[in-house]
Amino acid sequence: MTVKSLDTDRAAPPSPPDGGHVRAVIENVTPQVDCGRHPIKRVLGERVHVEADVFTDGHDSVAAQLVFRRGDEEGWHGVFMQPLGNDRWRTSFTVTALGCWLYCVRAWVDHFDTWRRDLVKRRAAGQDLGVEFQRGAEMVEAAAQRARSDPLAHWAARLRDESAGAEARYRAAEDESLHALMRAHPDPGLVAHFPRTLAVTVDRVRARFSSWYELFPRSTSPDPLRHGSFRDCEARLPYVASMGFDVLYLPPIHPIGLAHRKGRNNSVQAQPDEPGSPWAIGAAEGGHKSVHPLLGSLEDLRRLVESARALDIDIALDIAFQCSPDHPYVAQHPEWFQMRPDGTIQYAENPPKKYQDIYPFDFESPEWRALWHELRSVVEFWIAEGVRVFRVDNPHTKPFAFWEWLIGEVKAAHPDTIFLSEAFTRPKVMHRLAKLGFTQSYTYFAWRNTRQELIDYFTELTRGDAREYFRPCLWPNTPDILTEYLQYTGRPGFMLRAVLAATLGASWGVYGPAFELMEHAPREPGSEEYLDSEKYQQRHWDLDRADSLKAYLALLNRVRRENPALQSDWSLRFHPVDNEALLCYSKCSEDRENCVLIVANLDVHHAQSGWLELDLDALGVEPARAFQAHDLLSGARFLWQGSRNYVALDPTQGPAHVLRVRRRVRREHDFDYFL
Repeated sequence: MTVKSLDTDRAAPPSPPDGGHVRAVIENVTPQVDCGRHPIKRVLGERVHVEADVFTDGHDSVAAQLVFRRGDEEGWHGVFMQPLGNDRWRTSFTVTALGCWLYCVRAWVDHFDTWRRDLVKRRAAGQDLGVEFQRGAEMVEAAAQRARSDPLAHWAARLRDESAGAEARYRAAEDESLHALMRAHPDPGLVAHFPRTLAVTVDRVRARFSSWYELFPRSTSPDPLRHGSFRDCEARLPYVASMGFDVLYLPPIHPIGLAHRKGRNNSVQAQPDEPGSPWAIGAAEGGHKSVHPLLGSLEDLRRLVESARALDIDIALDIAFQCSPDHPYVAQHPEWFQMRPDGTIQYAENPPKKYQDIYPFDFESPEWRALWHELRSVVEFWIAEGVRVFRVDNPHTKPFAFWEWLIGEVKAAHPDTIFLSEAFTRPKVMHRLAKLGFTQSYTYFAWRNTRQELIDYFTELTRGDAREYFRPCLWPNTPDILTEYLQYTGRPGFMLRAVLAATLGASWGVYGPAFELMEHAPREPGSEEYLDSEKYQQRHWDLDRADSLKAYLALLNRVRRENPALQSDWSLRFHPVDNEALLCYSKCSEDRENCVLIVANLDVHHAQSGWLELDLDALGVEPARAFQAHDLLSGARFLWQGSRNYVALDPTQGPAHVLRVRRRVRREHDFDYFL
């Protein structure tokens, strides 16, 4: 065996890395999603709180700075970060315009601050500071040259001026205005930058706080024998506004195909007078850029949008990228669909279920680019008609890359657009869609019923990393979902699910009038489909029924509007209760001036009671002072003190308390009152 000489065989040492003299380290910047791959989300006027680990070797001081700008700006704004301890730093900035914002962290070894810190120690030790003043002057002169700054040159001269005396020179060194100037002009060659520029998508406030109401336009006619129209929807607007909803969502408004049209209760054979499913889009009258002729005209739709806007209501349209066999696309672009071996187009299936009235698009078609552009033009068409909110049907059955591209393109031109993802699918798929740009997302709320299920799920949504991108919109029912819970719990069950949806989430919605009229009959036992579902037939609703929950929904939405605590999700906290049937949680505004405590009886068949263990610090309450719990639903007021308090809830009287926490304050003349 031959042994090679270690000396002669040794490779040449690698060259030192570029930037090896940059000593500051930046790690663990938050918030960010998937290492900066996706933007975080905020709404107009919110603050973005940024933290980072910033440190260096040895004992030198470091400076950490957050830089940020709007996506269309060229220059950066900067704000210095403040130390939190253990090399963690924090600061924030406010997003003041819709669209994309960018932010990053930079840091450097702050030699001037290190010099100032050590100067204090040397002075306290009685050391001569003459040389130190010269060292400081050199650093200031170098900064003055970089910045071409006369003020810095003036400060350097003061530090060098031996005739001024040591005390005057020391006061100059300690002056905060000099320190600020020096921090503003670091040596760019020594500045470390976090390797990724991070992004924020800024939406309007309705993206974070909204109340949705869904109805079928064809069922809005006052005449049960006549198909409803946009004019009938317009007449329904005051009813929707009276309940406090600010988004009115309409299922697909397009012509409905005749081929394989589904009949009442999803019958495979429709009768001649049956209207079919609105999701079977397209007929001889047109496709995704047309309206059903019985609903009216585009002018009627524009009028509906404008009338709704006057009531501060957004009209939301359904985007369902699929076609009936009669859709013009089928004849004009057969290449956009998948062909079966027998030469027919593949209809939608979820075996064993078959949807012969719907053709899905083939996103793996060789002509996928043309398909993408056409589908984007569909969204742009309705935006041109004044629509800015879209509920997207089954987005999880289309490619992720398509949605990232489409939403990005649309929001770049129209940053006030809102997209709600209707994806009841696997959690990772739901979250991926939210990361890619969907503004809000449906959730599993409808199937979370027990106390632990609710605590676990909403802790995940509001306390974990998902809150940076996943905005939940809570729906107790939809045209597709009549949960077993609502089928058997009666009026108290509907009231409870409304309270939970309206207070656990800043955004919520109901499918009405089925919800307020407590529609609860399933198509058959074990089914979550409605009997006589509006998806397949026109319905006539008695909106003036004495048992309607419309007043209750109006009260819930009024409470939400009047209490900022309920207009966001991040402050959600759960409080222990000694009874498993009771759920207790709270939300507070950022300044804790507005705190709301909710106690819900999850057993809607029996009265339940128990003792709460409140986190008084989270509620901004001093343990030694009494506070008032004002029920915003019933008007009742309770005087409580300390963390342990008793509650009793009879679901026949009301399944929940929504309590405004009012702290006792004392003002002039020694009068106490509750704030």
